[in-house]
Amino acid sequence: MEKPWLNSYEPGVPHTLEYPDRPLHANLEETARRYPDATATIFLEATMTYRQLNELVDRFAAALQQLGVKKGDRVAVYTANNPQFVIGYYGALRAGAIAVSFNPLYAAREVEHQLQDSGAETMLVMSRFYPIVQKVRANTPLKRVIVTNIKEYFPPLTKLLFTIAKEKSEGDRQNISGDANTYWLQDLMKTAPAKPKPVDIKPDDTACLLYTGGTTGVPKAAELTNANMMANALMCRAWLHDIRDAQEVVITALPLYHSYGMTTCMNLSILTAAAMLLIPNPRDIPGLMKSISKHRPTLFPGVPTMYVAFNNFADIGKYDVSSIRACISGAAGLPVEVQTRFQELTGARLVEGYGLSEASPVTHANPVFGDNRIGTIGVPWPDTEAKIVDLETGKKELPPGEIGELIIQGPQVMKGYWQKPEETAIALRDGWLYTGDIAKMSEDGYFQIVDRKKDMIIAGGFNIYPRDVEEVLYEHPKIKEAVVAGIPDPRRGETVKAYCVLKEGETATEEEIRDFCRDNMARYKVPTMVEFRSELPKTIVGKVLRRILVEEEKKKSEKQ
Repeated sequence: MEKPWLNSYEPGVPHTLEYPDRPLHANLEETARRYPDATATIFLEATMTYRQLNELVDRFAAALQQLGVKKGDRVAVYTANNPQFVIGYYGALRAGAIAVSFNPLYAAREVEHQLQDSGAETMLVMSRFYPIVQKVRANTPLKRVIVTNIKEYFPPLTKLLFTIAKEKSEGDRQNISGDANTYWLQDLMKTAPAKPKPVDIKPDDTACLLYTGGTTGVPKAAELTNANMMANALMCRAWLHDIRDAQEVVITALPLYHSYGMTTCMNLSILTAAAMLLIPNPRDIPGLMKSISKHRPTLFPGVPTMYVAFNNFADIGKYDVSSIRACISGAAGLPVEVQTRFQELTGARLVEGYGLSEASPVTHANPVFGDNRIGTIGVPWPDTEAKIVDLETGKKELPPGEIGELIIQGPQVMKGYWQKPEETAIALRDGWLYTGDIAKMSEDGYFQIVDRKKDMIIAGGFNIYPRDVEEVLYEHPKIKEAVVAGIPDPRRGETVKAYCVLKEGETATEEEIRDFCRDNMARYKVPTMVEFRSELPKTIVGKVLRRILVEEEKKKSEKQ
């Protein structure tokens, strides 16, 4: 299909991008060579240049090699958003290893599963998470653990105050150092060579394993190559076509362990010599506002819940947020009301995009400075093909306007699921990635996600898409956040239940919300139940966990 919209909003963007024949970590070397004094990270007011970051990555890669890490070995990175994540991730790649990122919210069982599945023998872990690793270590392939304390790259005064107020540093150090084959990161960095031994890494070699529920809900790792990750970073740069090397500041509130933050915050920043404004706690909205006012970020990749919190911050008028120029929202559908309000408050362009871990992750977005169609995910990125196929067989391509499953093809699509050939065969068919998302396409190529295939509600024979109902709920003046789920119903099979968080100081009744829905949607879509909550269950990225709500309902019905 021709892509006239690319030229309609920016004549200079080519349909096909050029992809360099080098591994992902080489981008950091190139940026450090071209812009050595540009700021790479800002973390609690401490800054690090690209020269410094590259030297630390070199030294960590050399330390890994000294410990016995070889090409293709898996290195686990288990930290929050801080410089150590970047050092650990890029250091693993430079040593020839495969990076395996861990969710900082994982419980011991989840850490154990991911270590066993990936076969990681080496882990970089924050000291606060080390007790979890200690608990499961004997049941995993781990041979060596490298511990880092969050304060290691704090500003000097903050580091001193943190040590006094929050930890008994010597006691912690003795406890950890007493464990066999356990090392402190800074000790290794002092004794390691300045540079690692060269490793021949090809673009098609695996760079990282990203764990995802995929289309079936079974935890598995998307195996992404250097070429996959490089392609998506370059696509992102092309989409943000006015990006200025060594001049951008990227709000890095998205967790770096997640594919979205990994690409749009970390890999894009390193490619363009941008500064990563590392936000350790994205729920601290006053802290985020202070950082925005002080450091003047220009790009804000995020998820809808971040923009909801931003929009509803009572003191927003006290802060200067005018530096923000462009934002791409992903991970979940962006309600129209949220998008409109954010743009009014900031003057920035907030557009909805789409992606999934299996595609590194981004495949679609609205043009940032062109025809932004609110309520759609926009158009495929350069070199990305997409089409809609029937839900029954997945083989028949559907014409514009018809609803079916979205499938994707492009250089950012994963190699497959790590050591899961059967799962890979389900997701990758005839060169296409089957997303499990229900969508439709307009005549001129704009795509709209209707809902997740597994989240579709079938009530009384009607197909109901939660997003249709959620869009209406977000229009209610008292509602701050809302999610809709299908729960078992003896008469209709399933029925619609809405979970709502009201804005501060507001009160509402279930009937009031249902009356509003009756006025704005077909009657079969109206929620039969409305539950008010103080907050909704979310992932660390900010995506609402609909499945948790459904599981709660199932447990309730079992008890009755």
